[in-house]
Amino acid sequence: MCRVFASQDPEGYRPINRSIRIGGHSTSIQLEATFWALLDEIAHSQGLSTPKFISKLYDEALEINGEIPNFASMLRTTCALYLRGARPTVLEQQELAALAH
Repeated sequence: MCRVFASQDPEGYRPINRSIRIGGHSTSIQLEATFWALLDEIAHSQGLSTPKFISKLYDEALEINGEIPNFASMLRTTCALYLRGARPTVLEQQELAALAH
């Protein structure tokens, strides 16, 4: 069983830094390549660019929770929730599409 995980391509866990504008400020976020690929997929499924999706996620999380102690960890758990099947409802997707146009 561990062999499946141990034999994975090291490219998937290579750290990648991306500069993103959040709340009017440029910041750098470092995540493994696999997480960036998943965030790209999630953003695309929402009809957004990855930077726009991340910025929107940050704003909404800040509004709901008041603070975000570790945003990179939140992005990783966002990917885990996505892989577990967490998806926006049809209504949420329609609202997002209306805002994008």
